[in-house]
Amino acid sequence: MLLDSFLMRAALAGVGVALAAGLLGCFVVWRRMAYFGDATAHASILGIALSLAFGTPVTLGILLVAGAMALLVFALTERGHAVDTALGVLAHGALGVGLFAVALTPGPRVNLEAFLFGDVLTVGRGDLALIWGGAAVVAFLVWRNWPLLLTSTLSPDLARAGGMDPSRGTLLLSLLLAGVVAVAIQVVGALLVTALLIIPAAAARTLARTPEGMALAACGIGVLASLGGLGLAVAADSGVGPATVTVAAGAFAILTAARRVRQG
Repeated sequence: MLLDSFLMRAALAGVGVALAAGLLGCFVVWRRMAYFGDATAHASILGIALSLAFGTPVTLGILLVAGAMALLVFALTERGHAVDTALGVLAHGALGVGLFAVALTPGPRVNLEAFLFGDVLTVGRGDLALIWGGAAVVAFLVWRNWPLLLTSTLSPDLARAGGMDPSRGTLLLSLLLAGVVAVAIQVVGALLVTALLIIPAAAARTLARTPEGMALAACGIGVLASLGGLGLAVAADSGVGPATVTVAAGAFAILTAARRVRQG
C-alpha cells in the first residue's frame, strides 16, 4: 500500500541512488574523476535518441551508451591520453550529437527537461526494482573489491606490488559509475548527477578519518540530502533534483564551516 504513494516511491528511489552514489562518489573525489560523471551523463542524451529511433526502453539505451562511454574513456586513458581532454571532448561531443539526434527523431517530442533535471516523482515499481537492485550490486562489488579499488586509488604501483591489477580496478569503477549515473538521471537529471556523486563525498571528508568512514558518511549525507530535497521540493513546489543538490550543497557548506571553526 505504501508503494502506491508517489512520494514514498520518490523517497525510496532517492535513497537507493544516494547509497550507491555515496559509495562511488568517494572514489570520484579521491581519483579526481568529476568529469567522468559529466561525460556519461551527457552521453545519456545520445542514449535517449537511440532508444527513440529503435523503439527500445529509454533506460536500456541510457545504460548501453553510458557503458560504452565508460569503456571508451577507459581505453583512451590506458593508452596515455590526458583524462581531462578525453572526457571534455567526449562529454560535449556526446551531448551535442544527442541533442541533435533527439531533434531529428520522428514522432512525438520527448520531454528532455525530465532527463536534464530529473523527475523522481514519476518513478514506478519497476524503476524502484532497478534502482535498489543496482544499489545492491554496487554495494556488493565495492565490498568484494574494496582492497583493489582503494589500493589502486592510493597508488597503482603499490597495487601492482601487492599482486593486484590497477587497470582492473579502474575498469570496474568506470562501469559501476556509468551504471549509477544512468540510473540516477531519473532522480536528479543529467545536468546535476555529478553533484550527487561529488558533494556528499566532499562533505563526508570533513567528518571521516578513514576511507571506510568517509564512504559511510557520504552515504548518510546523500540520503539526508535526498529526503531533505524531496521535502523542500514539495514545500516550495520546485524540482526535486535541484532541491536535492541544494540541500547537499548546504550540508557541505555547514560541515566545512564547522570544521574550520573547530580548527580555529
